[in-house]
Amino acid sequence: MIDLKNKIEELKNLIKESGIEAGDEISMLEDKIKSQSKTESVWRQVELARHPDRPYAMDYITRIFDNFIELHGDRSYGDDPAIIGGVAFLNSRPVTIIANQKGRSLKENVWRNHGMANPEGYRKALRLAKQAEKFNRPVITFIDTAGAYPGLGAEERGIGEAIARNLRDFSQLQTPIICFIIGEGGSGGALGLCVGDKVYMLENAIYSVISPEGCASILLRDATKAKDAAAMLRITSNDLLEFKVINGIIPEPKDGAHTDPDGTAKVIKDILVKDLDDICGRTPEVLVRYRNQKIRKIGHWNETSDSE
Repeated sequence: MIDLKNKIEELKNLIKESGIEAGDEISMLEDKIKSQSKTESVWRQVELARHPDRPYAMDYITRIFDNFIELHGDRSYGDDPAIIGGVAFLNSRPVTIIANQKGRSLKENVWRNHGMANPEGYRKALRLAKQAEKFNRPVITFIDTAGAYPGLGAEERGIGEAIARNLRDFSQLQTPIICFIIGEGGSGGALGLCVGDKVYMLENAIYSVISPEGCASILLRDATKAKDAAAMLRITSNDLLEFKVINGIIPEPKDGAHTDPDGTAKVIKDILVKDLDDICGRTPEVLVRYRNQKIRKIGHWNETSDSE
């Protein structure tokens, strides 16, 4: 890419010396380079979000919280290891933690279904959130999933209903909720844990309605155009902050959070302590009102006509 830019600069100088009119062609080449550069930059973030060494939820939980006790089961069907949850302490403050959890090894990934939850996972999450509301504990969620599991059993047990119920009930939960998108935030599977008073993304995390590969296959009719689809989807943390879907971006080291998980965890902990000190002082009614106002503003923007 750098060599190509240098060649264009040489061509510009040659055109200037020769007096040839080729400004439009040069501009087209420069626009193409900018587009390719942006596409490659977005795809690098996708690769970092999916990096096999990237810290998962438990990596942050063990670094940020004390005395984490995992709780299991949805009290209806069973336990889903793709979503973990339990209680812990943050600087002596009791909190409830709910998170997507992927596996490190092949065996663990099969067990955790690559972090793609079934209905019982979302029902377990809601059970723990309701428990937190009862005992006035803040809820902290970590999102890292390509999406909810789309298998036959999940459909039979009501995956769509389970996610929809979470969206409704989390929006009305009378206790603080803070969400962190730490890797992939895919479709409704991510939304089921991502309704909160504050939502943050790690710098190289992604958040979208569909995966780049899915978008390329369905909309572009070409699975090889995943990189182009990623750029079109506007899935990066900077895009989501611009759209006001998230409240802030958590910086990562140059080569990704996996190069300094301790440092990244410290930044998350500092944000948590600061935000909880603020929003835990608000009444439940105020929390719910502002949370719903925030949700309703997502997707609203103003367009100006050319005549204005």
